[in-house]
Amino acid sequence: MPWLFLAPALLIFLLFKYIPMAEGIRLSLFNVRPFLGDVWVGLDNYVTVLTDERFQSALGRTLLLAFGQTAGSMVIGFALALLLEGTARSLWFVRSAVFLPVVAATAVVGEIWRLLYFPADEGFLNSVLSWFGIGAQPFLDSPDTALWSVMGVGIWKGAPYDMVIILAGLAGIDRQLYESSAIDGASTVQRLRHVTLPALRPVITILLTLAAIRGLRVFTEVYVLTGGGPAGSTDVWMTRVFSLGFERNELGVASAGSVVLFLVTLVLTLVVQYYRKRKEAM
Repeated sequence: MPWLFLAPALLIFLLFKYIPMAEGIRLSLFNVRPFLGDVWVGLDNYVTVLTDERFQSALGRTLLLAFGQTAGSMVIGFALALLLEGTARSLWFVRSAVFLPVVAATAVVGEIWRLLYFPADEGFLNSVLSWFGIGAQPFLDSPDTALWSVMGVGIWKGAPYDMVIILAGLAGIDRQLYESSAIDGASTVQRLRHVTLPALRPVITILLTLAAIRGLRVFTEVYVLTGGGPAGSTDVWMTRVFSLGFERNELGVASAGSVVLFLVTLVLTLVVQYYRKRKEAM
């Protein structure tokens, strides 16, 4: 009976996830030629991916973007969780308002931030900066600032998601621990360091895994905001795969790039899970 109830969801996953995934792995071993027949090339596509300079540059930018978004969203999410922790009825509205960036479509978020990042003096963020005597910034129009601007959007969208998970972890902490530490004379910072953070270790492990995977697979924000430009300064792994597959019609190499990213995220997940279980066993 349980499998009967799970069957519709499993069928959807099979048709739209697992079969396309298997087909992508198959295509990564071929020189894909639509209507002409695919040619077996073995691991040549993977060699092309791993030796291509543009893929290597994209990997560096992807890792930088993933690290920045992961660290930024976790720090801001933790701060928001501490501010919005509690049982007051009025907090539900504030939490809902803060969580809106998560449920908003990424394409819509990207378009809104493109307007906010408008590089002229009339742009919203440049207007705000002018109040402090700071000149107009190019944001997405300069290779020096484009990647950092995209990172800011990722942090803005990811921090509320991290906040909700951290709030769930904070709710499970025994309040007597705070009372005992306060009686012993511990300051607020000391309570955060020696009570809150150790209790949130499992939550932080989960967040690191999810945020790292989310950062490595970033695509929509970059594609909507910059399309990989200017001058390739925001070209990350997934935009490179998209460009090869759908603009240059090199589906075999693009599939190999996707498989490599899948293997990296799989290994990352396994390493984090192993580390978590090892910590729990100690």
